[in-house]
Amino acid sequence: MRKIKKIYKAVSAPMGDLVTYRALPTREVEYIDPFLFLNHHGPQVYKPGNNGLPFGPHPHRGFETLTFILDGDIMHQDTGGGQDVIEAGGVQWMTAGSGLIHAEISSEKFKKEGGPLEILQLWFNLPAKHKMAKPNYIGLQKSEIPVVKEDNGKVNVNVISGSWDDTKGPIPSLSDIYMASIELQAGGSFSTTIASDRNIFFYVVRGAVNVNGEKAAKLQLVEFINDGEELKVEALEDSYILLGHAKPFNEPVVSHGPFVMNTEEEIHEAFRDYQAGKMGVWK
Repeated sequence: MRKIKKIYKAVSAPMGDLVTYRALPTREVEYIDPFLFLNHHGPQVYKPGNNGLPFGPHPHRGFETLTFILDGDIMHQDTGGGQDVIEAGGVQWMTAGSGLIHAEISSEKFKKEGGPLEILQLWFNLPAKHKMAKPNYIGLQKSEIPVVKEDNGKVNVNVISGSWDDTKGPIPSLSDIYMASIELQAGGSFSTTIASDRNIFFYVVRGAVNVNGEKAAKLQLVEFINDGEELKVEALEDSYILLGHAKPFNEPVVSHGPFVMNTEEEIHEAFRDYQAGKMGVWK
């Protein structure tokens, strides 16, 4: 089995009235190549007549985002033409690539009615060869994500990219990144094999699990050593986890705010291009 290097607790990083925990980066762990950043918003309940999510128009270049909507919704719009509202159980995968401007806010319905909200956003790096790829956006509702049932239905694997057994995720990854969200009933378990040259991303959103002999509870990120290939997970209570894996890029990572590149000069160029309107103009 794959040995665990360390288990990290996400840190509190509130954004105004939005409850937020950040699992990556923290003082203890910078990133797990190519997984760069994870913000866990909520869980919380918004009252009717709220202002919703605070993520108005802002630029990105050089990486991808994957957003999980567990409760509430997100209304997405970008200068590449992407626009929709994704509801609970759905995901949004955006390839910023060469650059775009986007906004992620709550729908008018959510702002009017309120309700529970829990959303996670994960950033993946892009390798140098794909940093300037054409921007792309894919939004999927819950019904569009294939589910693999394990352990007599006690485990639901929502396959987003890559494959689980014979089930292929609907989102093609530029960098062969596998991603799934996994819901487990108490006592439910699964095992899977992940090549030892791939880094694992493992975050417990809700509940608590035993993973390869160690307990990991909600708001904890598990970092593994690249030795064995087997992953064994058992739910100690009803749980929800994010599981991903990918080959590390082993490239320099230079990030500044909304841009992630390989050199400082590329960061300066990104700011110049944004200011010159090369990432689109927000209307």
